[in-house]
Amino acid sequence: VYILILLGAVMIVNMLSMGNMLSGNRTEYVEYSKFLSMVDSGQVQAVEITDTLIRFTVSSGMFPWRSGNTYATYPVDDPNLVQRLYKAGADIVRISVYDEKCAQAVRTLVDHSPVPLVADIHFDHKLALAAMENGIHKLRINPGNIERQEDVRRVVDCAKAHHVPIRIGVNAGSLPRDLVESQGVTPESMVEAALRHVRILEECGFYDIALSLKASDVRTNVLAYRRMAEICDYPLHLGVTEAGRRGMGNVKSDIGIGSLLLDGIGDTLRVSLSGDPEPEVQAGINILRAIGLRKDAVNIVSCPTCGRKCLDVEALAKEVEARLAGVELPITVAIMGCVVNGPG
Repeated sequence: VYILILLGAVMIVNMLSMGNMLSGNRTEYVEYSKFLSMVDSGQVQAVEITDTLIRFTVSSGMFPWRSGNTYATYPVDDPNLVQRLYKAGADIVRISVYDEKCAQAVRTLVDHSPVPLVADIHFDHKLALAAMENGIHKLRINPGNIERQEDVRRVVDCAKAHHVPIRIGVNAGSLPRDLVESQGVTPESMVEAALRHVRILEECGFYDIALSLKASDVRTNVLAYRRMAEICDYPLHLGVTEAGRRGMGNVKSDIGIGSLLLDGIGDTLRVSLSGDPEPEVQAGINILRAIGLRKDAVNIVSCPTCGRKCLDVEALAKEVEARLAGVELPITVAIMGCVVNGPG
């Protein structure tokens, strides 16, 4: 068994020298005018805008899923963080913009970022305007939290002028008081909170909208997304908020995000873990790989420990994983300790 597995690993590595292999994913770049016609015809399922070109995913199902990631530090504290997250595999990075200094730092970040950047802004419409003027690719802002209607209109007009989409991000921990008092923190109250924000933008003639409905309770989280998917066609950004530290936080995210993806719900995702954001990226990628939405790595299966095993399965699995790290082939390598799960 040992010789056959290691020989297979060597053969896989040698195959890489034969050239790139098709994985079924397709990313295309088109001019904005062509993109608009594709939206009208229903060809486009998920979108990220980068300057004058549109990176889109096609609704045929053959598209590269995005593992959206975020960081919450002041933008200039760690100028290399966006690059680190990109190298870790993030396709989108969200930054917190909470004062004027942050908003002015957006230009430098955008100019040097290899991925689209999303500005996370609350309450202050002026920060949203400054971020868009400085080139941000997307906003996360809830228009219902902006006090004056004329200020909402300013944000919408600026977003239209710069072709900046807006994500409405509902959080179960900050729902409107009247909804909490009448319905409690429920999937229904989360959906209604999101729809209130949506109506504000739609009344301004703005429809380039994405939605998220995040809760720290996994069941509430999943039911809110399922309900929203039933009643609207806006793209949905998935995530379980405040999931906690690595370990249990991964379990909550795997269940909360993975179950929705298996239902065919969701367009981007973020795994929310306390601490360094870099592990969030790999956690998101692992979810996509586990359910077959990303096929850019070897799938290694190995059997559990039992009395029938005739070799150290764990040690061999670790060695195979190390040898196949970085191999971007959509194949499965099985490591079996006996005939029951293997050829028997």
